Amino acid sequence: MHLDFFKVTILTMYKPKFSLRRPTLVFRQFGNKGYSLFSCLGREVVCSVLSVSTLTYASAESVSTKPVVSDSTSTTTAREMVLEEVSVTGSRAPLTKSQAARMVTVLDRRDIAQAPVQSVNDLLKYAIGVDVRQRGAIGAQTDISIRGGTQDQIILLLNGINICDPQTGHNAMDLPIDLSEIVRIEVIEGPAGRIYGSSSLVGAINIVTDSRGKRSEGRGKRDDCKVNFHGEAGSYGYAKAGAKYEFGEHSLSASYARSDGYSRSKEGKLNTGYSGAKAFYQGQYEDDDVRLHWHLGLADKGWGSGTFYATPKWQADNQYEHTTKIYSAIQGETKRGRLHLAPSIYWNQNCDRYEGYHNQPEKMAYNYNRTDVYGVTLNTYLDWAAGRTAMGGELRNEDLVSGNLGEPLSETHHISGTDRDYTLGVNRTNISAYLEHNLLLRHLTISAGLVAVKNTWSNMNMTVYPGIDVSYRPTPAWTLHASCNTSLRMPSFTEMYYKLQGYKADPHLKPEEMTAVEIGTNYQLSARPCRLARPRIINCQLTAWYHHGRNMIDWIMDTSLGDDAVWQSVNHTKINSIGFEATAEFRIENLDFRVSYSYINQAKEQEANIVSQYALEYLRHKLVACAHVPIIYRLTADVNLRWQDRVGQYTDFSGHVHDYQPYTLVDARLAWTEPKWKLYVEANNLLDKSYADYGHVEQPGRWIIAGFAIQM
Repeated sequence: MHLDFFKVTILTMYKPKFSLRRPTLVFRQFGNKGYSLFSCLGREVVCSVLSVSTLTYASAESVSTKPVVSDSTSTTTAREMVLEEVSVTGSRAPLTKSQAARMVTVLDRRDIAQAPVQSVNDLLKYAIGVDVRQRGAIGAQTDISIRGGTQDQIILLLNGINICDPQTGHNAMDLPIDLSEIVRIEVIEGPAGRIYGSSSLVGAINIVTDSRGKRSEGRGKRDDCKVNFHGEAGSYGYAKAGAKYEFGEHSLSASYARSDGYSRSKEGKLNTGYSGAKAFYQGQYEDDDVRLHWHLGLADKGWGSGTFYATPKWQADNQYEHTTKIYSAIQGETKRGRLHLAPSIYWNQNCDRYEGYHNQPEKMAYNYNRTDVYGVTLNTYLDWAAGRTAMGGELRNEDLVSGNLGEPLSETHHISGTDRDYTLGVNRTNISAYLEHNLLLRHLTISAGLVAVKNTWSNMNMTVYPGIDVSYRPTPAWTLHASCNTSLRMPSFTEMYYKLQGYKADPHLKPEEMTAVEIGTNYQLSARPCRLARPRIINCQLTAWYHHGRNMIDWIMDTSLGDDAVWQSVNHTKINSIGFEATAEFRIENLDFRVSYSYINQAKEQEANIVSQYALEYLRHKLVACAHVPIIYRLTADVNLRWQDRVGQYTDFSGHVHDYQPYTLVDARLAWTEPKWKLYVEANNLLDKSYADYGHVEQPGRWIIAGFAIQM
């Protein structure tokens, strides 16, 4: 069926006794007026297949139940999607997009396919409220934060499962999946404690790989099996190869990537190279009563860390790190009755080896850490006369054994592959429970609730964090929203115990707390001048927000101490942040253009000679412009521009303090796309600019990559 046409099956409310067949009518175009087709028929309408456009700001679900599923092989602006009961992320209970009380930024398959990026880390650079501080290129190591926060203040989820590493947020983006595996990425900006519990201090990022429902339609068919291959190579010895096999209700993917690196140490050795492998399996079972989904992922990667953690006192430029991560989860959902249950159970393991001097353990002993995280959650919601009420809870245990972090263990554990033992460790359990009610009216949605949290390590009392979101829709095109939410974050194990080579941590850090107020508006207009023309879309968003943080954690250095200066983890008393974000997107025919801008200002009483590593370093200005332009036939061009101006300072190896300098980067991509294969060439940092997101870590210049993808 052509994507520009719509097929609508009209089921009469009163079936004639003499007929055994329901009448079917076919329409080629919908109206968007109150007097149009649907309003005039007075009948029940069942929509089978619709063509809808990409939304930069849309609503999606947190645990990925009943999602929108897109066709990744489509090359047109309007893509074919199967629409079920569209659920959203902005609340505990799933709500339809029209009911959502909170705005969610969505990067979908179309955004992923067009962007000149090689990793999830790079893709998030184009989300306007997200700060991507890159140490290693092509996703080697990246810190992700939202609205002026730090990498430890956001919660990262895989198909709705919390995969945060309590040891440190530096390695949180070591994911077991490729970009080709992702259905969409959902970003919630601002505290999300009521939705995700602790850790979601300034926002949440949910990576959705589960295209549930997509394969079930073809269950048992021979052509339900698919094999995809992709590969690419480029500058600095970069190469990558991967494959994916889909069979029935299951899929299995694997990939390998490597690079020589783009810089050298003082000794002349390459010090930013990396190599790593990923594997990911997911499957599902579904019948009329229940739906189950499960996944198992592995990510193994080693990379040269250059000067990543160097200080003026410790000028190491040949550091190295290796991580191995395992992700597993089983999720369920009942489908009948007014009371819906959605339990899940998960286990994540993170193993980390840090080398202060690569391949020189005699010079500095390697740091070994292993974190095991076990969790059980139960989400429920009930529909009744007053709206939709959700409740549930989570029990999450975080266990660390280490060679340098934590308290002395009563019994040591052997470190596999070495002659050493884990002698230190930390174990803590986080218990949370939530209650939320959603009042659903024709033009108004009010979502209010609270989360109660208790953590065993800090001996904290059960503490309640409330929140409320309001959405008002005066017309189909306009949406006004406002919210006030609170949340908390427990300190990471690194913030509590790291005490080596110029760092001194505090094990008695208090949890961070945040209160945020947000108001905004969204205008979206979609029009089709005639039935043969492609849609014209205008989407505009404006949001203003205020954050009040208490006991904020950061690493600071008192430069007046000279050679005795070290980085110390401390609780800042209070930090107040204000900001606004604006986005405008225009789509006419196959031409897309989007421009976004964000501004942040943080206020805190500064102390003389104090340099901050994270909390007082933030993007005051960020401008992103993206254009997708058809050239000829199936050849398209994508050009993305990003301008950033960061507040903050860093101290060089000579002891001089420098301000961060603004920079502009341009990324570009040319792609030839056929239904079963694709060829592309892309350039990152096309203008070959020198820049750094961290003071001691210079980023690479122009990076050229060519690649292909084949579907069999």
